[in-house]
Amino acid sequence: MSVQIILTNPDARLRQVSSPVELFNQQLEAQFETLQQTMRAGPGGVGIAAPQVGDNRRMIVVDCSESLRPCKNHGLLYMANPAIESAKGERLGREGCLSVPDWVGMVSRAAEIRVSYDDVYGKRQQIEAVGFEARVILHEIDHLDGVLFIDRVVSSRSLVRRMHA
Repeated sequence: MSVQIILTNPDARLRQVSSPVELFNQQLEAQFETLQQTMRAGPGGVGIAAPQVGDNRRMIVVDCSESLRPCKNHGLLYMANPAIESAKGERLGREGCLSVPDWVGMVSRAAEIRVSYDDVYGKRQQIEAVGFEARVILHEIDHLDGVLFIDRVVSSRSLVRRMHA
């Protein structure tokens, strides 16, 4: 198992805009696998973006299938160059982040999205996601643009320190 170190705020690399993935090969697939393993090693990880491990490419991994929040989902997704094609509705929800450990806050996100992305072979795909899965995808795409959830909290009072058991 290969687990990478997750960068934490205020590391400046988390604020950079990521570059598009242009080369689709075995190394890219291996990096997606490493991202997945890193995500799963973290507490409650359901998504991770390449910039969180210092890789400045537009790559995210999302898997809500084992979440404590049951939701309709697409299972494990490896997404290169994701782009939001449409968004509908609005839903307020609590978010946390592996790069902002120990903090959670209320963030408003679209309730439904259509997103296109390149799979590990470079083939363009499109899915529709709703609820929690949509929230996770939007959260991870924000990372690709140098945005953290703490930038989107509805009010500073909604940002609270997470209590650990």
